[in-house]
Amino acid sequence: MHSLALFHRIAGSRVVVVGEGTAAEAKRRLIERAGGICCSEAEAHQARLAFVAVADGEKPHIIAHRLKQRGLLVNVADRPELCDFTLPSILERDPVIIAVSTGGASAGLAKHLRLRLEALLPVSLGKLAQALAAARDNIRTRWPASDDRRAALDEALSEGGPLDPLKDHGDDVVDRWINSSHQTSAAERIELLIVSDDPDDLTIKQVRLLGRADRIVYEASVTPEILARARADATQSVLGNEQPDERDSTGLTLILRRS
Repeated sequence: MHSLALFHRIAGSRVVVVGEGTAAEAKRRLIERAGGICCSEAEAHQARLAFVAVADGEKPHIIAHRLKQRGLLVNVADRPELCDFTLPSILERDPVIIAVSTGGASAGLAKHLRLRLEALLPVSLGKLAQALAAARDNIRTRWPASDDRRAALDEALSEGGPLDPLKDHGDDVVDRWINSSHQTSAAERIELLIVSDDPDDLTIKQVRLLGRADRIVYEASVTPEILARARADATQSVLGNEQPDERDSTGLTLILRRS
């Protein structure tokens, strides 16, 4: 990855904005929308982040260097090579925030990817997130074991599941799911044959399974690029002479073999 994706909480914090005009005003609106307080370079000692939106004739590289010397992380409009961080195109379904970044390569591409996603995600997505947060204790009571809880949530949130995030739901959908008689599926063990070192050659089904799997057991010849498509919190181990532990009682285990 070209960048580490982070969401920075700035509510009540000062953020430096240097510049005037459309670009600078857009930065100020975004900062204020996130609860931050816009300030000038003179107040940089009270800030940790800075945005520079000036014309090239005003020497943005000098301003950026000066702010960096004072310990701030700096974003320079239209100059990705000067940026400590970049601004993504943002899709908001409060409290859900989806950010699309191209690392400064093309703001237009990020924008149109975000617009496509806007059409896919229902307005009710934010309410679903809030309902899951409010029901956290009830979910823990229903599924006390963390593995069972994660498996239940994975199944409910999957495509076609009772909490499918791409569908509109009523206000009581989470409570109805918790109180239903539905039980978590038994453990699954699926073998995938990887035919190429290029992750773009993975089938849609393989990509979906990698995104769902709780455990990945792989032959040493499977490349890191393929493994990077798995969910970040899945456990990963190299397949040795013995088969994976049969005692895995919940969730999905994928066994990746290279053809």
